Amino acid sequence: MESENNEYFIAKWKSQYKKGLLEYIIILLLRSRPCYGYELISDMNQFTSLEIAEGTIYPLLNRLKKEGLVTSEWAEQESGIPRKYYKLTEDGLTILSTMNEYVGSLNVSVDKILKKTNSLK
Repeated sequence: MESENNEYFIAKWKSQYKKGLLEYIIILLLRSRPCYGYELISDMNQFTSLEIAEGTIYPLLNRLKKEGLVTSEWAEQESGIPRKYYKLTEDGLTILSTMNEYVGSLNVSVDKILKKTNSLK
């Protein structure tokens, strides 16, 4: 029974951690170039172990758009259907800078705690 509780706890923790990271990762990826949704999913799957579905990314992109952090525009393709490309705005770049500082600070803090607690073993 304890093993099931542990697995449930870890699954919930991973889900919450992932939710917090997804917006940051999307903004990071859009910093380098405009992307369409499936392209973002492919990049995330390539660079992270986070698996993300289309049903997850598009609501996040819409929320970032409502916040003024990204814009979108449709682009015709030589073959196939048009794609909606998302691009980081100036506000998005400003927010990304703040997010980078915060993530950097958190990483330093977690590293300090890990070193301290590992030395106590």
